[in-house]
Amino acid sequence: MLKKIIKFILIILVMSLIFNFSSDNSTTSTKKSDGLISKVGEIIIGRNLTKEEKNNYINKYVILVRKSAHFIIYLFLGILLISFIKEFKINNSLQLALLTSLFYACTDEIHQYFVPGRSCEVRDVLIDTLGAFTGIILYKYIYKLRRSLHEQKETTC
Repeated sequence: MLKKIIKFILIILVMSLIFNFSSDNSTTSTKKSDGLISKVGEIIIGRNLTKEEKNNYINKYVILVRKSAHFIIYLFLGILLISFIKEFKINNSLQLALLTSLFYACTDEIHQYFVPGRSCEVRDVLIDTLGAFTGIILYKYIYKLRRSLHEQKETTC
């Protein structure tokens, strides 16, 4: 029972994190992603970047960073959802986890529509859902691998 509660809390935390990022207006959101790109650029180069270099990095990587963030956070959500749903031994757990992720991605984009300077994009729903699907498949693969290794260990004992 404690495992289920912890998994549920983690799902709520990740969903809250997504909601909080989506609540940022366009200026705040841009500052966060631009700041991340600048810091990573400085780490890679090993020195402070000039304003022109920062702008070049930002222009070059902003889409990649922003869309990767969508993919990665939903990857974690997918892993958490499938793990939680598997606790209840529900048939079609993969489909349920994926539909839950898709639903949350849709509501997240609708929420962003009402945030100043933000938009509602189908492309982001697709990226989010692909991230969740990747997390779900990764979980399923690791789950099967662990079961297989456990069964091999038992047969050798």
